[in-house]
Amino acid sequence: MDAFLNSFLFGIYPYIALTVLALGSIVRYDHEPYTWKSGSSQLLRRKQLVWGSVLFHVGVLAIFGGHLVGLLTPIWIWDMLGVAHGTKQLIAIWLGGVAGVMGIIGATLLIHRRFFDARVRATSAFSDNAVILILWLQLALGLSSIFVSLQHLDGEEMVKFMSWAQGIFTFDPHAASYITETHWIFKTHITLGLTIFLFFPFTRLVHMLSAPVRYLWRSGYQIVRTKRDPAE
Repeated sequence: MDAFLNSFLFGIYPYIALTVLALGSIVRYDHEPYTWKSGSSQLLRRKQLVWGSVLFHVGVLAIFGGHLVGLLTPIWIWDMLGVAHGTKQLIAIWLGGVAGVMGIIGATLLIHRRFFDARVRATSAFSDNAVILILWLQLALGLSSIFVSLQHLDGEEMVKFMSWAQGIFTFDPHAASYITETHWIFKTHITLGLTIFLFFPFTRLVHMLSAPVRYLWRSGYQIVRTKRDPAE
């Protein structure tokens, strides 16, 4: 890959994507709070939605958590715990592989439902269709990278990506150089992941940032009354 393109994609683009993610989410929540939702179509073909949604969300959340812990935990902590780099890579391959398979099966079910059910298709926005297709592609890239990782089980590739990710968050000017020689499939996976962060605030994905924690301290319960006939 060209040196300038490598520096831009992995040294500058991450800051652009993360800035848009943060500021875009704040602005949308502040100015368009009623659009901050997943836009559920649960009433339509519910059984397939449940299976697809559960598999997809569990898989994606497990992958996100694994990437967060695996990439951003300082290397010295793993060394202090006595976890060899090769062992850490094998753990990432197995856990990521299981979560990735769950996620892509779920995404496939959701795509089939969204594109082949006339009623669901009629209620789907272009952004909804684009998001699920891009996420499917990202899951496929992640699973494909496993076959490349199995060819390098010494853990050195893993260390490169950890150094890059931690370098981004510590504003290391040389962060991009850590992954210059890595396989193109990893670079494509990272670039697409950053692009997902970029359009995140403008899609239904924002609902991932919400949790119904307010119910924990809500002072009272919602009271629902039936409408009575005044003549009664």
